[in-house]
Amino acid sequence: MSKEHDLIAPAIPNMGGRWAELGSGTGIFTLELYKLVGPRAEIFSIDKNGHALEKQKRAFAARYPEANIHYIQADFTHKLDLPPLDGILTANSFHFVPFDQQKQVAALICSYLKYRGIWVIVEYEARHGNLWVPHPIDYDSFDFLAGESGMEDPHRLAAIPSSFMGEMYSAMATRPTPKYPTEETTLR
Repeated sequence: MSKEHDLIAPAIPNMGGRWAELGSGTGIFTLELYKLVGPRAEIFSIDKNGHALEKQKRAFAARYPEANIHYIQADFTHKLDLPPLDGILTANSFHFVPFDQQKQVAALICSYLKYRGIWVIVEYEARHGNLWVPHPIDYDSFDFLAGESGMEDPHRLAAIPSSFMGEMYSAMATRPTPKYPTEETTLR
């Protein structure tokens, strides 16, 4: 198994569903997500870098031509046109969101989720950034952002040592079902 598998596998409840990876780059985590959710799943792979997405698309076409993946060149810090999702993965991408925008972007991410949908994050356990990780999200910051966005049950999933910044962790939180259903909530 890979470190990517070890970090995100505990969050993937079953095969199938509709998922997005925001800030997917060349698809290292997208590939692992696909292996976990399988060919019945629909995945939206979103990144600003068109060259990285093209590289990812070629790799998937060669290895998994049956994969149902939509490659979208976009900035995930802005509103995206996505269907309701079962899960969202932000793997080593949220640390590019400036601190003063993180709360707003976290709320935006959570708004794409179906009720009981999950947000899975992979980040460095660090409070001070550098050129490559400018705005780190340690676990306590994720816990705060998830709560401020209306998510419930944030918890750590796994951690691995990192020669780059000490430790990399994964965590998740769930979008709750409203206590008083409305017509809108029954459609999700």
